[in-house]
Amino acid sequence: MEKTVDWILLWRQIVEEHARGHKKREADNNGSDDWAERARKFDSGVKQRWSKPDSSRTFITARLLEHPGSTLLDIGAGTGAWACLLAPHVKQLTALEPSSAMISVLQENIDEKGIGNIGIVQGEWPRSRTEKHDFSLCSHAMYGEPDFLEFIERMVDVTKKTCFLLLRVPMTSGLMGELAMRIWGHPHDSPNFQVAYNALLQMDIHPNVLMEDTGLWRPWTNESIEEAVGDVKRRFGLDGVSEHDEIIAELLACHLTREDGKLVWPRGVRSALVYWDV
Repeated sequence: MEKTVDWILLWRQIVEEHARGHKKREADNNGSDDWAERARKFDSGVKQRWSKPDSSRTFITARLLEHPGSTLLDIGAGTGAWACLLAPHVKQLTALEPSSAMISVLQENIDEKGIGNIGIVQGEWPRSRTEKHDFSLCSHAMYGEPDFLEFIERMVDVTKKTCFLLLRVPMTSGLMGELAMRIWGHPHDSPNFQVAYNALLQMDIHPNVLMEDTGLWRPWTNESIEEAVGDVKRRFGLDGVSEHDEIIAELLACHLTREDGKLVWPRGVRSALVYWDV
């Protein structure tokens, strides 16, 4: 009989491997805020994606409308897309965000919309302290935290009604899944829905799942095979020349296509809303 997977430990291991590549990028940036040069581009990308409705926004908004006068904690609020969307439907919203560059754009978006019930707190979850809220939300902002158990337990501790998580759902049979199998021996290239869902079950939390109806995300692009190989190696925490370089280059050469002068990855990721009542 095969040994049972410790999904909480697997989450930690994947995050820590990713962190190795992230630390190298921080060193290249001389330790500056990783979002300093990307916050506005990130904000623009979100606004473009949100030009059309999706099932997650519809569902969460409807849930809040069922509980007028509620409060909500937005963990990893970024430039405020969720905060600005949901603030009109709650009494008070707390936007927690560690990046000063993100907060700067978040404040601009709040001011532009004239929203008066959003309080901004600079800090990282789960180490930041906050009062209890009726609802808590974390949209794709948990991927850098190795302690999934503490992250979720703190969410539960400060939530009176419902916890919401937005997580990426990669195709196990996709290119990154194949690369993960070759390099790590399992198909999980990143902290993602599959790992998180099983970790929640391991914690005796039995969440509901709503797969977003917008389909697969826009594909990644690279200027060259060399750049793509570098991105993959950073993702898997591979430093310098490694035993995997040849297979990485071969797989990318087989699966990436050239469009408008760029190398385009095959689509392989969508988003899921995971939620449970406390």
